[in-house]
Amino acid sequence: MNGARGTMAGKEVLQSLLLPLAALSLWFGLSASGLAPGYLLPSPATVFDSGLNYIFGSPGDGPYAGRFAGDLAASLVRVLLGFAIAAGLGIPLGICSGRLALVNRLVASSVAGLRAVPGICWLPLALIWFGIGIKTTVFLVALAAFFPIYQNALTGARLVAPIYYQAGAMLGVSRLRGVFAILLPMAMPNIITGLRLGMGIAWAYLVLGELTGVPDGLGAVIIDARMLGQTDIILVGIILIAVIGRVCDRLLVAGLRLLFKSARRQR
Repeated sequence: MNGARGTMAGKEVLQSLLLPLAALSLWFGLSASGLAPGYLLPSPATVFDSGLNYIFGSPGDGPYAGRFAGDLAASLVRVLLGFAIAAGLGIPLGICSGRLALVNRLVASSVAGLRAVPGICWLPLALIWFGIGIKTTVFLVALAAFFPIYQNALTGARLVAPIYYQAGAMLGVSRLRGVFAILLPMAMPNIITGLRLGMGIAWAYLVLGELTGVPDGLGAVIIDARMLGQTDIILVGIILIAVIGRVCDRLLVAGLRLLFKSARRQR
């Protein structure tokens, strides 16, 4: 049984690597053939060397050498603060909107309208309100992550059939206890989906927030490298954000599984 599970897990890992390996092969081919000029698409070897210098290099060896640790710390603080605010507001408000008709009438239309506004539209207003710095980035990240978290929590709460509450009442489960014993466990698949979508969007909007001229952060490095025409550093930043975003996603799922029994059934 354990051998079969190991084989299945290995097959799943291999399948998940097929697309990245295909993209890497295409990248190697384009660079080797000369179809893509180096200033537009640097070779994988060049990007790899730039990445090593950015992560492990000594400050002073180049404009980006050894900056990774500081940039990562700055970006993580902004993303996690914004995501925490979004989750803290989105989950309870979404659940209340899904179960209470009055709250849904008061909130749903306004949230739907705000969700249609592109994130870039909030950038000038955020700069006026908060200025250049962490507050603007956290605001944009929280705003963007809020909508999928709210919507999925609302959907999950609505999908809980009344019969389960009736069964709980027959067993002596109070309304308050029913929220934690019935509602949250049954809505957990949707809540997890919303949190994972929110985490992904949080990293996407990090770059928008760091467009404002902050001195550090992974998004700030990408913007600065564009100004200097260093395409290799731009690609390094993109790859690192993708990898770190994936790691954050897995840590989020693992944390939810550790804290909630109902989350352990989710893949």
